[in-house]
Amino acid sequence: MRVLVAPDKFAGTLGAPEAARAIARGWARAAPHDEIVRLPMADGGPGFVDALHDALGGHLHVVTVTGSTGVDVPMTVLVVDDVAYLESAQACGLQLGPPSARSASTWGVGQAIAAAVELGVESVVVGLGGSATNDGGAGLLGALGAVADRPLDAGPDGLGGITRVDLEPARAAVGQVRLVAASDVDVPLLGMFGATKTFGPQKGLSDADVVEVDGLLDRFVEAACGSTPAERRVADSPGAGAAGGLGLALLLLGAERRPGVAVVADAVGLDAACAAADLVVSGEGAYDHTSRSGKVVHGVAQVAARHARPCVAIAGQVTVGAREMRAMGVESAYAVLDVVGEERAFADPAGSLSEVAERVARTWSR
Repeated sequence: MRVLVAPDKFAGTLGAPEAARAIARGWARAAPHDEIVRLPMADGGPGFVDALHDALGGHLHVVTVTGSTGVDVPMTVLVVDDVAYLESAQACGLQLGPPSARSASTWGVGQAIAAAVELGVESVVVGLGGSATNDGGAGLLGALGAVADRPLDAGPDGLGGITRVDLEPARAAVGQVRLVAASDVDVPLLGMFGATKTFGPQKGLSDADVVEVDGLLDRFVEAACGSTPAERRVADSPGAGAAGGLGLALLLLGAERRPGVAVVADAVGLDAACAAADLVVSGEGAYDHTSRSGKVVHGVAQVAARHARPCVAIAGQVTVGAREMRAMGVESAYAVLDVVGEERAFADPAGSLSEVAERVARTWSR
């Protein structure tokens, strides 16, 4: 029996490559004769570069950029042939410190894009997700040379009173390099379903902050795009609100927007791997109602379904019911917390995941 193991990271405990190895170890204990193929996945958020490097190899270039808190941080650019991949969360992710979305900037992401362009690649793929920022991508644009009548490196608070943004220097800095925005969500930038309303609270914004910051970003859009509905339409595009508006900035530079999980799936050959498997095993930290919105388990399950291959999931916790689960293409889902308990799950995440995988193998292996 050929088993494809294609999990996402288990946020805060295991990266996708470590999770894949842990599942494979547990599965092999229960079913030593099964052929296990590991294919770590990602959705554009933290772990994007690790998953691609694990599958594709390539050369890693480390650049120093200005992090979202104003402190210099290292950022890794993965180059495979003529394509550079980078992960915005390394420069502006929640892991860099307590959320301060009113002042946090995406400047470092722009610096990393500039460094990738200087490497002479034809394409730059930017993974979007897990950000602590909500500046509409103003920092990214500023780092690439955009100029405005208000500072672009001071988060949304710096955009108060903005009336003019000149994007041409940033577009010239990118030149003919093709940009791809690989996002884990498809939200627009503004409004009730936009980035600030949806993700602002988890970045430390109060209800009052959400209203004010959305207004600041609205004025930024008008300054950068224009005042007519046609000019502003880009801010309503799916993915414009990804990573607090980094999606918008990339779209303004001519980027193509693609779901992050699809970018990784194409790069690592997920379609062919599913076709060659008898069973697909995916996983993530929390399998819940958000998993349908561009997350790895849903994306893997959809590919498996195209080839009529069953897909099961192992997650830290599972909060979806059987009907919703099957609607997302997953036959069964197993929660690590339910098997080993919270204390052990966090004390020994790899061992706990292996133990659950061993139990799952006893049910699903031939």
